Amino acid sequence: MQTSVIIPTFNEAGNIHELVARVNDALRGQDAEIIFVDDSADDTPEVIRNTHSTLPVRVLHRDVALGGLSGAVVEGLAASASEWVVVMDGDLQHPPEMIPVLLASAVTDSADVVIASRHVRGGSSAGLDGWTRTLASSGAKMLTRAMFPRKLQHCTDPMTGFFAVRRAAVNLPALRPQGFKILLEILGRSSSLKVIEEPFVFGERQAGVSKASMNQGLQFLLQLAGLRFGRLSGFALIGAIGAVANLVIMAGLQAMGVWYLTSAIVAAVVTMVGNFMLQEKFIFPDLRNEGYGLWKRFMLSFGFNSVEAILRTTALYLIVETTPLHSLVTQAMLIAVGFLIRFVYHSRVVYRPRGAVSRVIEPVGLLSPVDDLSAL
Repeated sequence: MQTSVIIPTFNEAGNIHELVARVNDALRGQDAEIIFVDDSADDTPEVIRNTHSTLPVRVLHRDVALGGLSGAVVEGLAASASEWVVVMDGDLQHPPEMIPVLLASAVTDSADVVIASRHVRGGSSAGLDGWTRTLASSGAKMLTRAMFPRKLQHCTDPMTGFFAVRRAAVNLPALRPQGFKILLEILGRSSSLKVIEEPFVFGERQAGVSKASMNQGLQFLLQLAGLRFGRLSGFALIGAIGAVANLVIMAGLQAMGVWYLTSAIVAAVVTMVGNFMLQEKFIFPDLRNEGYGLWKRFMLSFGFNSVEAILRTTALYLIVETTPLHSLVTQAMLIAVGFLIRFVYHSRVVYRPRGAVSRVIEPVGLLSPVDDLSAL
C-alpha cells in the first residue's frame, strides 16, 4: 500500500538522523515517503535535507505555525496522496518499528484508524517525563472519554499522537486543528470510523525538550469544548440549577431555624434526586438503553453523589468551624469543585455504553534504539 509518514517537528535536530534511519528500516521495500512538517527555529529543516534516506523525504517548513502540532499534521495530510498516513512524533518516543504493525493491522482488520495505544495490555506510558505529566495525561484521558462515550468506546488512548489513518476516511475541511491532539480532532469530527488498537511502549525522549506547557493544556480544554460543547454544557446547566436549588433549600431551612448541617443534608438529597431525573431526560437520553437499567443507574448515581455529599458536608463543617467563611459561600465553592468529577463519573460509569472493548493484543518485539543503530 502507499504510505506517507507524517512527522511534525519543532527543534528536533538531534533526533533526525536516527529517526529517518529507523523509519527507512521499518518500511524497507515498501511504497512509502516521509513528510516532515517543520515549525522549528533551529537548523532542523537543514538537518532533514542533509540526512541520507532510501525513502523519498519532503520538508514542509511553516513560518507561521497555525494550529500548532495538529495544524502541522493537517498540512501533512493535505500534502499526501497516499492510501494510508502514519502520524508520529519526531522525538523517538514513538518507535518507528511499530509502523509495519499498524499498517498490517489496518489490512487485516479493514480498519479506518489503527491507534498505537499505551493503555491496552502490553502498552506503557513509562517514557512520560515525571509524575506531573503522567497525572495530567491520565486526567485528560478520563475527561476526554467521558465527553465522548460513543466515539471513544473502542479507543483507550485518544491522547496518543501515534496512529495510522486511511487517508480517504479523513474529512479535512471539517477539521479545526488546535494544540497537540490531532487524533481526538479526527475521531471527534468523523463518524462511523472503524478503530483498532495495538499496544506500544512510549519511549524516553532521546534529544530536545518536551513541548508540553500550560498553554497547551488550555488549548486542549478549548479543543474539547469545541468538539463536545453540548453534553457538558447541558450537564453544567443542570448542575447549576441543582446548585441554586441546593442553596435555596439550605437557606430556607436555616431561616426556619434548622441547623446548617441538617439543612445541607436535606438539600443534598432533594437535589440529587432532581438532578438524576433531569439528566435522564435531557443529558443522556441516547445512552439510557445501552447500559444499565433505570434502577441500577439511579443507585449508581445516588450512591456516588451520596459519598460526594458526605465528603462535601464534612469539608463544609471543617471550613465553617475553622475559618470566617460563611456556610452558603463555602457550600457554593464546594459544589463547583465537585462538578467535573461528577460529570466524569456519570459519563464513564452510570451511562457508559456497554459495547465491545478494544482487542487485547500481545506486544510485538521491537528493536531497541541501540540495536537498531548497531545494525546500520
